[in-house]
Amino acid sequence: MAMSRAVPNLAFRRLRGQHSPAEFAASVRRAAREIGEQVACDARYIGRVEAGEIRCPNYAYERVFLHMFPGLTLADLGFSAREAVRGRRQAAPAGASGPPALPTRNDEESDVLRRAFMTSGTATLAAASWGLGSTAAAIPSPRGTHRIGEAEVLAVEDAVRQIRLLDDRHGADGLYKVAAQPLRTAYALLDQGTAARRSTEDRLLAGAGELSLSVGWLAHDSGRHEDARSHYAEALATARVSGNAALEAHAFCNTSFLARDTGRYREAVRAAQAGLRAAAPLASPRLLALLSLREAAAWAGLGDRSSAEECLGRAHDHFGRGHAEQDPEWMSFFGEPELEALESHCWAALGDWSRAARHSHRATVLQHPRFARNLALYRAQLAGNLARAGRRDEAEAEARRVADSMDGIASARIRGLLAETRLILTGA
Repeated sequence: MAMSRAVPNLAFRRLRGQHSPAEFAASVRRAAREIGEQVACDARYIGRVEAGEIRCPNYAYERVFLHMFPGLTLADLGFSAREAVRGRRQAAPAGASGPPALPTRNDEESDVLRRAFMTSGTATLAAASWGLGSTAAAIPSPRGTHRIGEAEVLAVEDAVRQIRLLDDRHGADGLYKVAAQPLRTAYALLDQGTAARRSTEDRLLAGAGELSLSVGWLAHDSGRHEDARSHYAEALATARVSGNAALEAHAFCNTSFLARDTGRYREAVRAAQAGLRAAAPLASPRLLALLSLREAAAWAGLGDRSSAEECLGRAHDHFGRGHAEQDPEWMSFFGEPELEALESHCWAALGDWSRAARHSHRATVLQHPRFARNLALYRAQLAGNLARAGRRDEAEAEARRVADSMDGIASARIRGLLAETRLILTGA
């Protein structure tokens, strides 16, 4: 059956007005931050929408566009109804039990990206819209030389976004093994493929490195620390090979966090400082703020209050400069709630439990409920800080709130924090 040709989206083009595609993409990213959403909009995405290649945006973009243009519908924006693009989802049988299904990617763009993986002949991919427990479609490994093009690069970049989105909502435990498969596929492309342009290869290297960091974070958050260390090291090597300072800064940031979590505080200091050096030319105050917080936490772990306070002051100075267009996409999680939570870590490491509880409480108040996993994490940290500060009743109440909110969230980190709090409260 012949495929229908894309119909240009003239309504969306009119909404762009006199702005260039890059300028309009920047306004989309700013609107996303306003509502706590995360999208990686660029001029290429805007061009694909206007060309009619994306007939219906995914749910994240839908929320952002409707926020940007209140009172308008998707049809007013020139998009087709979701049901017309993908067909209606089958309703769950009455009385069906089990955990809620993970979000599926019901959009035209995801079809293109999935086909890119499935037709490239590279390893295997979970083909059923990233649902956990989805059936893996076995794909033969590449034979001979494989040509790397835009489709493969887009597929890798999209895999990174989907992993981050699912982690935000559901935690890491169930995702880790599923997410490792696209990572192997990405590096198979690098090992056995050739790109027509250097820019394509650079984007694939960057995407593979970010994918390695995302999978490493899933290992980190689910308590697989040696696996996380390996993935972070792989990303750092990829950054060094490709000369990608942004990827290098991200890798050092994660490495510092992991080192702190596993009690290797000197390593955590060195990694954070290396990340700051890599990030210096990137013109992203928020990235410098996060790396300064990583360094502060490491100094706090060593009991060096003076150095920790100095780094905290620097972090607040950087954070106060606001967002920049150069902020990395992966930093969408880093707003005021995370700033408060990370500062809480520092005071906790220094034994100032009341101050730690104050900051972790601010994190819970500021966090948007949409980020269910982070909100549960902040509340678990608050419960522990309250317990150590001797505020038993408040700690018990907060721990109950966390336990009641864990439906659909799988995080070894959160479970571990709750277990520690119970031990403190029971005097064990």
